Amino acid sequence: MAVTTFTEENTSPLPPKRIFKASIVDSHNLIPKLMPQAIKSIEVQGDGGAGSIKTINFPDGGNFKSIKYRVDELNEETYTYKYTLIEGDGLVDNLEKITYDVKFEQSADGGSISKVTSSYYTVGDFKLKEEEIKAGKEKVLAMFKAVEAYLLQNPEAYT
Repeated sequence: MAVTTFTEENTSPLPPKRIFKASIVDSHNLIPKLMPQAIKSIEVQGDGGAGSIKTINFPDGGNFKSIKYRVDELNEETYTYKYTLIEGDGLVDNLEKITYDVKFEQSADGGSISKVTSSYYTVGDFKLKEEEIKAGKEKVLAMFKAVEAYLLQNPEAYT
């Protein structure tokens, strides 16, 4: 098994508390409303915290039907979120799992910096295709920007 890890940062003019609550804690409610063309629904088994299982269902006719991930850590005080993709169309045959470590930090201008580390656990000597990883990152960034835009337009939401 090989592990390939990527880290990326994104900035937001919003404070960590608001963007974390909207994009992580309440994502199962907010994301399908903001991006119905990309996410049909998100089902939660458990209370949403560590140990919960979330199933993301995609609209009919797309490349994927659903993915399932396990919440490993959710800390609303440190704005950290860790989860593992465990099942679904996003895991190809030669990919055992994908883990994500997300942290929001306060930036000097009052906004936030999100740091996301993703680790891809491959089976055997399977090599990941960079364009597939890039496409996945772009979808996640689009969701982040949709939540950010919603919060900027609705200053009372998730305060």
